Amino acid sequence: MPKIVDGAARRAELAEAVWRVVRRAGLAHASVRNVAQEAGLSAGSLRHSFPSQTELTVFAMRLVAERIQTRIEAIDVTGDQLRVVERSIAEMLPLDADRLAECQVWLAFSAQSLVDPALRLLSVEMHRLLRQAFTNLVARIAGPDVDRPLEARRLYALVDGLILHTVLHGESPRRARAVVKAHLAALAATSTTPSGTTA
Repeated sequence: MPKIVDGAARRAELAEAVWRVVRRAGLAHASVRNVAQEAGLSAGSLRHSFPSQTELTVFAMRLVAERIQTRIEAIDVTGDQLRVVERSIAEMLPLDADRLAECQVWLAFSAQSLVDPALRLLSVEMHRLLRQAFTNLVARIAGPDVDRPLEARRLYALVDGLILHTVLHGESPRRARAVVKAHLAALAATSTTPSGTTA
């Protein structure tokens, strides 16, 4: 009998092949031919899943965001809300090999989005979703008198900066977590909401 291939699993495997090529040689080398070779397939087989290189690249970028979102959604949001926010942000930071790979690829895609219209559209969409995510995180720990949109932007910028410093300049993951913890503690100190509840 012919082998049955799970379409979703195959697409994810191809996206991961894109990530490996990007991390090793840069996004400019993530051609259909190179990605197919990385995945152990022919270029024709790859095109059954992704008719164009643009579709493949967009899917690979989106998969990074989806995996981070899946991990965050799996976090237990009951109990100490400061801890919930810390854990959520930890899933975005390059604190281990898998998350480092995601961040490296995400930065490569983000840079390419400046000149690639398809990636630019996705980048704008992801930026909007991230702004809302950080707004929701701030709402969990900030008091009613806090400028929540401003604090969400500050937190978003802080996390972006820590990702850049860790990926590009070797900032230690431990120090990155310490910076986040200190910032969140200062923000939570403005809250009059009892610990363990949502503001």
